[in-house]
Amino acid sequence: MMQTLLEPKMLMTIFLMGTIVYITYLTKRSATASDYFVGGRSFGWFTNGSAIGGDYLSAATFLGIAGLTFQLGYDGAYYAFCFSIGLTLLAIFVAGPLRRFGAFTVADFLAYRFHSKRARIVAVIVVLAISGFYAAPQLLGAAQILSMFFGTSYEFGIIFTCTVMIFYVGIGGMKGTTINQALELWIRLGAFILMVVAAVYGGLHYHKILAAINEFSGTIANTAQFAPDGKDVPFDGNSWTGTGNYFPSFWQTISMTIGLSLGTIGLPHILLRFYTNPSAKAARKSALMAIAIASVFFLFAVYLGAVGRSIFLAGSADPQVVKDLVAGGNNMVVPSTAQALGGEWLLGLVIAGAFAAIFSNLSGLFIASSGALAHDLYASFFKKNITQKQRVIAGKISILILGILYGVLGLMVKEASIGHLVALAFTVAASTFTPIFILGIWWRGMTEKGAIAGLVLGLLASMYMIFLPTTLPEFLQFRVPGLITVPIGFLSVYIVSKLDRKVPADVNEFMKRVHSKESEVA
Repeated sequence: MMQTLLEPKMLMTIFLMGTIVYITYLTKRSATASDYFVGGRSFGWFTNGSAIGGDYLSAATFLGIAGLTFQLGYDGAYYAFCFSIGLTLLAIFVAGPLRRFGAFTVADFLAYRFHSKRARIVAVIVVLAISGFYAAPQLLGAAQILSMFFGTSYEFGIIFTCTVMIFYVGIGGMKGTTINQALELWIRLGAFILMVVAAVYGGLHYHKILAAINEFSGTIANTAQFAPDGKDVPFDGNSWTGTGNYFPSFWQTISMTIGLSLGTIGLPHILLRFYTNPSAKAARKSALMAIAIASVFFLFAVYLGAVGRSIFLAGSADPQVVKDLVAGGNNMVVPSTAQALGGEWLLGLVIAGAFAAIFSNLSGLFIASSGALAHDLYASFFKKNITQKQRVIAGKISILILGILYGVLGLMVKEASIGHLVALAFTVAASTFTPIFILGIWWRGMTEKGAIAGLVLGLLASMYMIFLPTTLPEFLQFRVPGLITVPIGFLSVYIVSKLDRKVPADVNEFMKRVHSKESEVA
């Protein structure tokens, strides 16, 4: 037992957990709803920028992007390119106006923009749908790490992670969540930097990696373990072929670009972060910092995926490490590559970094969803005249409910790919909230009925194309269906608004509020 506790991976994981507990204890007092849901709007651009980066760079980045690059070659880097576009669009079109608006939740935007309870309810449903899609792959990553490197069952990993989240967010609220997210970001960045240094020091710079990959041709033995769909797949030295929609055609690529690039603008847990800044200027600076951090992460993730691919093809590492590289649907490429590069200590740091990525993202999803349940449903419909203390208690009870709900979802995605599940969450966000926030901030003609139509039709179209693709003609079967679902969301808002024409009477005051510099510190 003592030997197990002294293993690097256990020591670093315990250190991470201890840090989370300590920060959560220090920030446990949330006297008001503002404290609990938006951290009292007290975080400067550096802290909030780090937290946005921590929230955005989830397991899909720390584990998924490298896994996709390992699996698909440099085509996997296209996911990172799309994610970068999304952060840039968010910084340009939404960050400043959203902070000037100022609120507690994403649904508040629709409720106040259109003075509509119906719009608030629909927004809550969409928040929970997106958060569920996003939470499931984070739990998947945590459970696989615990299973592979600590010998626990998948079910234990799901229960353990949800329990940590209930404690982490339920007690610390947005204050504890933000500080933990910022710290966890730098743990991950440190892990990636050390991996890159170890790879370069070991001679695995790009020209050597490319040479190793290009030497390989034909078909790998036992490709059933390596291919994304479990079949033997020819390999041409650069990319997998014969995998149907996994390796996209031109229109598949366009569809993925639209879904992933615009999805960032509609992610509730990212939008919520801009409410925590003290001003619109700080919100914009936070977004720019997140872009810079994300760019470094994406560069490292793609490189490390190529390093893992080279190690696998060369077969020079420990046989168990080579086997682990293709285990877990290629979600464990980063930890396995770290073990090959730097042994148990680097593996320990990377495992701690992976948990940091998962906890950071899940905490954002929990706090956003708890706001939807406690603030947008309970306090707005069922018990309107409640005290600030009662609002905080409702938020904490919501965290417990969400822990159970997300745990069930995590159990349902055991064999899925982290990167692809997150891509689907982005598609739903791009088809629902992205049209609402872009048009709601920049177009005076948007109406309540238009907003509700956009949310409902965007959500239904996304769900249908994700869960029932085989009922559609083959040319409409997109792996990431943004090409179809995003235009449906935008056109629904525009057409219904034009037909409705019932623009809120105070639309000019709203536009002045979100665009005027006079409200920078609102």
